[in-house]
Amino acid sequence: MIGISKLYCGTVEPSDALRYGRDSSKLPSHLLQFSSDKRPVVVWNITRKCNLKCVHCYAQAKDKTFENELSTKEGKKLLDDLAQFGVPVILFSGGEPTIRKDLPELAAYAVEKGMRAVISTNGTLISQKMAQTLKEIGLSYVGISLDGMEEINDRFRGVKGAYKSALDGIKNCKEAGIKVGLRFTINKLNAAEVPAIFELLEDMDIPRACFYHLVYAGRGSKLVNEDLSHEETRHYVDMIMDLTKKLHDKGKPKEILTVDNHADGPYVYLRLLKEDPARAKDVLELLQMNEGNSSGIGIGCISWDGEVYADQFWRHHSFGNIKDRPFSEIWTDTSEPLMKKLKDKKKYAKGRCLKCRWLNICAGNFRVRSEAVTGDLWAPDPACYLTDEEIA
Repeated sequence: MIGISKLYCGTVEPSDALRYGRDSSKLPSHLLQFSSDKRPVVVWNITRKCNLKCVHCYAQAKDKTFENELSTKEGKKLLDDLAQFGVPVILFSGGEPTIRKDLPELAAYAVEKGMRAVISTNGTLISQKMAQTLKEIGLSYVGISLDGMEEINDRFRGVKGAYKSALDGIKNCKEAGIKVGLRFTINKLNAAEVPAIFELLEDMDIPRACFYHLVYAGRGSKLVNEDLSHEETRHYVDMIMDLTKKLHDKGKPKEILTVDNHADGPYVYLRLLKEDPARAKDVLELLQMNEGNSSGIGIGCISWDGEVYADQFWRHHSFGNIKDRPFSEIWTDTSEPLMKKLKDKKKYAKGRCLKCRWLNICAGNFRVRSEAVTGDLWAPDPACYLTDEEIA
């Protein structure tokens, strides 16, 4: 994640992370990416079932029951291990996590064990009653996916009425007092909706939004040709920065992040070098703390059936199953060749990444995209939009 508001607008300074000692167990959620111990934030896809049909779903979820999902008992055993391992955040995802009737029970158990529990949802099933339940169990955050305004969003989601139901979910979370934010996956088909998303943030007083770069995984692998060009990416990253600053200057600051393209970090820095060199120096320090792509280190994924992956997009390579070995053991077992390489992925970068001055900040960007396009997971990420002059 690249914190646009943190870096560009100066809502976080290097000293903010340093004063906590950069221990993930002590850091507040908005500083976790700067932790030095990098205990993983774990995405647990608790179900593959979903009431929508999103065209870019990495989990290839369907509106049907799957028999291989972890039971409540198995889930609690998993949460015991994650808590003991020091995982700071557990993100319940899917499919659609609110479909599972035991979601409140599992989330409450995670909170009792000392972890921060958050959910990633399409928001359409969050009634007033469910929102109140989630508030009572101590849920930290609800991220609701929108991919544009009503027409565009419903086309992406594959179900008419999804937009209005998601807005109801947002309202219900806000009324219950739960922090809520938006998740938007940007591509050629919806990029023009970015300004409208910022208007929605302001109109509904939504405090946070994450803009995801497209990852070629699951059903999203069919959208490779709909990904932004490098010039388009630069244009929209600039737009996101401008609109973030505009709200900040109006006294309506929002937490804005971009996700899944670590070229955004150097890009923000290079822009600040021209606009505010003093701020640029602080940004460089924060980017060095962040260390770039964290797949296999600072983020991990557990699937509905217990398989462990480097991140939620990398589902074609499992490191093992938590039914056979605890996650903590799987995650630290560097006898597995890919896991060992991911722990120090900069050593294995190829091509233009080798001569890139941002390698320690980016860590080679997103391996899944490289593999999807070239067949070589260590090749340069095709979505890196920095020019040869900018990386030299």
